Amino acid sequence: MKKQDINAKVKIIPLGGMEQIGMNITAIEYEDSIIVVDCGLAFPTDDMLGIDLVIPDVSYLKQNISKVKGFVITHGHEDHIGALPYILKEINVPVYGTKLTIGLIDNKLKEHNLLKNTKRKVIRHGQSINLGCFRIEFIKTNHSIADASALAIFSPAGVILHTGDFKIDYTPVFGEPADLERFAELGKKGVLALLCDSTNAIRPGFTPSEKTVGKTFDNIFADHKNNRIFVATFASNVDRVQQVINSASKYGRKVVVEGRSMVNVIGTASELGYISIPEGTLIDIDQLKNYPDEQTVLITTGSQGESMAALSRMAGSTHKKVSIKPNDVVILSSSPIPGNEKAVSKVINELSMKGAEVICEDTHVSGHACQEEIKLMYALVRPKYAIPVHGEYRHLMAQKSLVKAMGYSNENIIIMSSGDVVELGQESWGIVNHVQSGGILVDGLGVGDVGNIVLRDRQNLAQNGIIVVVLTLEKYSNQLLAGPDIVSRGFVYVRESEDLMEEARAIVSDAVQDCLERKINDWGKIKNIVRDSLSDFLWKRMKRNPMILPIIMEV
Repeated sequence: MKKQDINAKVKIIPLGGMEQIGMNITAIEYEDSIIVVDCGLAFPTDDMLGIDLVIPDVSYLKQNISKVKGFVITHGHEDHIGALPYILKEINVPVYGTKLTIGLIDNKLKEHNLLKNTKRKVIRHGQSINLGCFRIEFIKTNHSIADASALAIFSPAGVILHTGDFKIDYTPVFGEPADLERFAELGKKGVLALLCDSTNAIRPGFTPSEKTVGKTFDNIFADHKNNRIFVATFASNVDRVQQVINSASKYGRKVVVEGRSMVNVIGTASELGYISIPEGTLIDIDQLKNYPDEQTVLITTGSQGESMAALSRMAGSTHKKVSIKPNDVVILSSSPIPGNEKAVSKVINELSMKGAEVICEDTHVSGHACQEEIKLMYALVRPKYAIPVHGEYRHLMAQKSLVKAMGYSNENIIIMSSGDVVELGQESWGIVNHVQSGGILVDGLGVGDVGNIVLRDRQNLAQNGIIVVVLTLEKYSNQLLAGPDIVSRGFVYVRESEDLMEEARAIVSDAVQDCLERKINDWGKIKNIVRDSLSDFLWKRMKRNPMILPIIMEV
């Protein structure tokens, strides 16, 4: 670690996670060292048809692979670790994180057969590691998953503090409260920049403690002694699951954990000692039938209305082992992520139609800091530069106005976009460059082979359908031997539109004859003329624009 230098400049390069919730990944660079904070995925938006997930574009890291020293991970949520198995195949550097975080990463690497080739190191809170010219200290914070950390990154240009996702919980369910003392110590010594979580920057007040949800659960369990209870929550929210288990064992109920991601996370958490389950409480889903309904609780995935998750399958009667009955009580223990509201209300409606009672009041607290906690973080750390991260543009701007209210001037608040290269020094800062960034789409096993053009075709097919025109030409004379035949999918119901199809066939026929008479032998040209004439006809008749694929065969 070189001594701090007044002229030194450190670069901060967000490759994702700005202007969006998810896909968090930030490179921090000084001369010949780059460390990467987090490596998350984003879930596809509605217009990404058929896409499973979105991972960050790391071209910049590939171009500078010799400088990249490692990934430092703040916590084990998908939007911070989900892209690791894909990115490590291209950038094989060590991964550092706390015990539970590395445990969850190991699960992912196992699925992708990467455990052997990837170096992983478990770091304790308060411990530091040296990577290149950086020293990184892991600081305890609270979040909706245990073992979350903030990172103090010591560089020759000064200290950069990255909060990760955080809230301030004085009474966490597992482990200690956040190490506020350490934040204050760093603040006293001087912090160059604070990269602070903005997810809840629009919400006033404080985020309530996770413990408050436990009280709500206890009351619900006490009020519904004769019902079977379902609790849907995020798979990664181990503390929430712990509180459901506490209430269940207090009221003598057996617990079933259902949903693949839930089973994985709870398995890992209990192996590593982050959740304590009383002997004999957990039962397998196949044993449910051996117990009366009022003695069981099912903890399941699907609180966001995801169509493939366990709760949605139960609500839609497509789950193999459990179906919802009248008299069931379903607790939705999460708030809808922006954009998922429709899916969630659809599941609530389906559950209600089956006669279940759905409870979503006071059954969730956020894992992110509200306005007062963000202010507390700034008051403790007192950074020279404020850099809001993790959030859509409106969240970043909300944090900006909070920081201004605390007396920071516009010049010292930096709003970054993904791909910006922000250079910071003790005296000044500036955006000095812009590197390639953005999302790479994953569809099945294909990574990055579906791009904008394929997506546009998918949207076009989904909205307008397709028409295939097949014709056969004789090899040398270019005589039309057969066709044109027209096949359509998703355009009109052919049996009821025979006249339209006849007219279309006549239009194509004329176009082809016209080409042959004008001695046009270039098939590309013929295809274009067929496509244009048919497209014009359909637009005039139907005001629709299907995708038209002409196919010419020769005999």
